[in-house]
Amino acid sequence: MITLPEAFEQEMKQLLGEEEYEAYRKTFDEAVHRGLRVNNGKISTEEFLSRTDIPLKKVPWIPNGFYYDEESCNPAKDADYYAGLYYLQEPSAMTPASRLPIEPDDRVLDLCAAPGGKATELGSRIGEGGMLLANDISNSRAKALLRNLEIQGVGRLLVTSEDPEKLVTLYPAFFDKILLDAPCSGEGMFRKESSMLRYYSENGPEHYVPIQKKLIEQAYQMLAEGGELLYSTCTFSVKENEEVIAGLLDAHPDMEVQEITPGYEGFAPGVSVNGRDLSRCVHIFPQRMEGEGHFVALLKKQGESRKRQPSRLLETTKKLPKEAEEFLAGVRMDWKNGSFALVKDQLYFLPEGVCAAKGLRYLRTGLSLGTVKKNRFEPSQALAAYLKKEEYVSCLTIPKGDDRVMRYLKGETLSFSEEECQGKKGWVLVCLDDFPLGWGKINNGTLKNKYYAGWRMV
Repeated sequence: MITLPEAFEQEMKQLLGEEEYEAYRKTFDEAVHRGLRVNNGKISTEEFLSRTDIPLKKVPWIPNGFYYDEESCNPAKDADYYAGLYYLQEPSAMTPASRLPIEPDDRVLDLCAAPGGKATELGSRIGEGGMLLANDISNSRAKALLRNLEIQGVGRLLVTSEDPEKLVTLYPAFFDKILLDAPCSGEGMFRKESSMLRYYSENGPEHYVPIQKKLIEQAYQMLAEGGELLYSTCTFSVKENEEVIAGLLDAHPDMEVQEITPGYEGFAPGVSVNGRDLSRCVHIFPQRMEGEGHFVALLKKQGESRKRQPSRLLETTKKLPKEAEEFLAGVRMDWKNGSFALVKDQLYFLPEGVCAAKGLRYLRTGLSLGTVKKNRFEPSQALAAYLKKEEYVSCLTIPKGDDRVMRYLKGETLSFSEEECQGKKGWVLVCLDDFPLGWGKINNGTLKNKYYAGWRMV
């Protein structure tokens, strides 16, 4: 059996009691749980279940979450994954985003968002008037975050790689909902990733507490009156969880802990700190639920919500280049409900309500449309993933199971019959059944593959 740090064992015995601690220890002999979350921004859970061949078992506390057996299948190699119909995520990690209540016009911030497991779920629930700002201070991790958001078809978004302090200066009291999945000691992942034990010996709870307290204070500063903040970690430590929440409540009496809804029989209540009742917080323990360790707390700021604007908005483009205008004429979207931004040769669309502040290090501002080149326009992979099949004038459909699907995802040139082409020429949106995969250019039955090289199946 795995050897756990003595200090950790003592804290867990105090948290759980001797008997339940032994039950927790026994979970190290059990298999790790693998999870898949359906992207309801693209497909309903029912429709997905009717089309998938992946053997799945329901995650009981996540409406669109499922377990899969990695011994019997590899969902990361399924074409539906490349169509953005689901995201692979550990089951307990699905909890925070599922318990942050989002309204259609909400401005949402995911403060420490990489690699995107929670941000993609939040993005799938953003309404036509809302926005998601997904940030990660690490530029390399933010690039992975952007890729996952774009594969999932999230377009009402801003992706930044900034110190949260800079966001505070530009977005004070701005966001209706904030998710802070804070960096932590990772005690809840010991079962899943034994390497976490080595990191724990180098940086235990004491290392992370100052970071967590600073981040939650910054989140408070960016939370609008009447807004809600969900704080989560993948650790058990009371120091990193309840004590951080208690510190925020002490500093800001206008914050109140909310009930986590819907509840679940496996959820364990938070513990009291210095006489403060924090039972509305939730612990997830692997001996009580089929998932790894997690902590979730939902807080609300008192007051009435009122919409603010950043002090400085990003400059937009009034006149489109001719090449872009000609291509976008074939896209059935309301371009009047937003504005364009041309950054060097890259064209973006910022839907109305997506407030991009000037002066931030952006990886993405709104929806990437494509590249303006001499005498032509190259549409982006992000645009293909964002669109619905009926939103582009010329589509080429490949049914699931056709060997050309995998060949397309590998970047190969493909052939189509006259009946399949139906006289199409030039740019086409290549679709897996009713779900866009990417672009291609068709001529005389030959498809020149334009699927983005960085997303190709290897």
